[in-house]
Amino acid sequence: MASPSSAPAQGAGGGSPEAGAYPDRAHVDGPRAVAGDTGAASASSPPAQGAGGGSPEADAHPDRAYAGDQHAAPAAGRPEADRHAAPAAGPPAADPLRKAPAPGHAPDAGDAHRREQPSAPGPVPGHPSHRPDTPAHGDRPLAHSADGKGPAPQRPEPRGGLLMGRPFGVPVYVAPSWFLVAALITWVFGGQLERVLPELGAARYLVSLFFAVAFYASVLVHELAHTVAALRFKLPVRRIQLQFFGGVSEIEKEAETPGREFVLAFVGPLLSLVLAGAFYAAAQAVEPGTVPGVLLAGLMISNLIVAAFNLLPGLPLDGGRMLRAVVWKITGKPMTGTVAAAWVGRALAVSVLIGLPLLTQSGALGTDAADNVGMDTVLDALLAAILAAIIWTGAGNSLRMARLREHLPELRARALTRRAVPVETDTPLSEALRRANAAGARALVVVDADGQPLSLVREAAIVGVPEHRRPWVAVSGLAQDLTDGMRVSAELSGEELLDALRATPATEYLVVEETGEIYGVLSAADVERAFVKAMARPS
Repeated sequence: MASPSSAPAQGAGGGSPEAGAYPDRAHVDGPRAVAGDTGAASASSPPAQGAGGGSPEADAHPDRAYAGDQHAAPAAGRPEADRHAAPAAGPPAADPLRKAPAPGHAPDAGDAHRREQPSAPGPVPGHPSHRPDTPAHGDRPLAHSADGKGPAPQRPEPRGGLLMGRPFGVPVYVAPSWFLVAALITWVFGGQLERVLPELGAARYLVSLFFAVAFYASVLVHELAHTVAALRFKLPVRRIQLQFFGGVSEIEKEAETPGREFVLAFVGPLLSLVLAGAFYAAAQAVEPGTVPGVLLAGLMISNLIVAAFNLLPGLPLDGGRMLRAVVWKITGKPMTGTVAAAWVGRALAVSVLIGLPLLTQSGALGTDAADNVGMDTVLDALLAAILAAIIWTGAGNSLRMARLREHLPELRARALTRRAVPVETDTPLSEALRRANAAGARALVVVDADGQPLSLVREAAIVGVPEHRRPWVAVSGLAQDLTDGMRVSAELSGEELLDALRATPATEYLVVEETGEIYGVLSAADVERAFVKAMARPS
C-alpha cells in the first residue's frame, strides 16, 4: 500500500491538499535589515545589555530588552507590519534577544501517508526528538551570494534497511524485520508442504523460502503500483520499504483532488488482483500436486488475501483512503473524509481483534474447528491483536497527520521572521546589541565591507559571554557561517518551509526576498512555537 511519507500505512495522514499552498506575499515591507548595514543574525538568547547601560533585569529576565525599557522589542502579538517595519533612518534595529535556544534541526511535517502499514509520523515541532541543544553546523563552507538562489540543499535520503534497487528512481529497502517474517513463512509453509509433498524431505524449506521471496516480490509490485501512480500525479516518493507486515510507499505530498486520491489508493489492490489472476492462469498450465502447482496456488491465494485486506474501508488501509476520497468528494472537505475513514478504521481494528480468533476457532476460515485449541488459539489471538494494533494506530496517525497538514499553511516565513541588524565582523558585541535594542530587532547578521552577509550571530553564543566582556568580544567570533541551505526565501510557507529547514538543520536562517535583499532572520525555535500554537487550535 502506498502513502504519502509520514503518516501510517495506506493513507495515514489524510490532510488537506492545501498543505503545500504557496505562502502569501503580504507585508512586503516586513523585517528588513536596517539600511546602512546589511544583514542580521538571530540572537534570541537572554538579553545582553548594550553599552548604553540597560536595566539590570535584562539578564535575569530573558524576555526583556537588552537596553533600557524605551527600546524594548515589540510584543510578539503585535501585527506583523508593526513588528517587522524597519526605521527609515537611524541605527540598525534589533529586538531583545530572547533566551530560547532554537532546535538544532527544523521540524518535520511528517508528510507521508504509509498505505501499507501505519507508523508514527515524522518528527514535528515539539516532538521529543526535536532537540534544542543540537549544535549548529558551523563547519560548512562559506556562502558568498545573498540572492538565495544557489543550488537547493538536498534532503538526506532516508534509510530503511538493505537497499535493493531504485525502480523508477525510488529506493527500495528491505527492513531487518522482513528476515524475521521470511523465516516464519518458510517454517509455516514448510510444514504445509510436508503434508502435501512429503517426498520433498528437507528440500521443502528451500521451496518455502522461494515462496516467501516470491510473495514479497508480489507485495513490491503492489507498492510499485502506488509509486507509479504517485509519480504520474507528480507527487514525490521518498522510498519503498518492505517490512514485517507488508510494504510501505512513502509519498511525500497529498493528492490534490479526491479523484486522484481514489486512484492512488485503488491501484495497489488492483495490481494484487491482477497478480492473483495471473498466478491462477499459470496454475492451470501445470499439473496440480507438483511443486510449481503448489507454489502458484499459494501465490494466487496470498495475493487475493492482500487485495481483500487492503480493500477494507478503514484507514490506514487502501480501502480507507478510497473511502476518504469518496467522503471528500461528497462533502468537499478532505478533513471530513479523513475523520470518517479513520473512525471506520478503528471499528475495523476492534472487529479484527474479536472476530479473527472467533472465525478461526469456528472453522469458518477453512480449518478444522476441533484442531483449533491450545497453542494455535493463542497464536491466532496474538496475530489478531497485532493486526488490530496496527490498524488502530494507523487510523490515529491518519487523524493527526490530517490535522497537521490542515495547519501547515499557517507557518509562513515572512510572518515568523525577526528583524535583523547588519554589523561588520569587527563590531564589539556590546555595540551590536546596543544597535539592536535601539532599532527593536532581535537578530544580528555579520556582513563584509560591501554589505554582503557572511554569518549569523548565534543567540546561544551571546548568552555565554559575560556582560563585562562584551565590549571586547567581536561578533564574528560568535557567528555561524552562512551556507546556501541557511538562506531561505521569504515566500516559503507550510511544507515547503519545513522541507527547506530540515534539509539544512540550524538554529537560525537568513531570510531573503526574491531580489536577494535581506528580509530578516528566521529562528527554528520561533517556527516550532508557531507550529505548536497552530496545532493547539481546534480544526
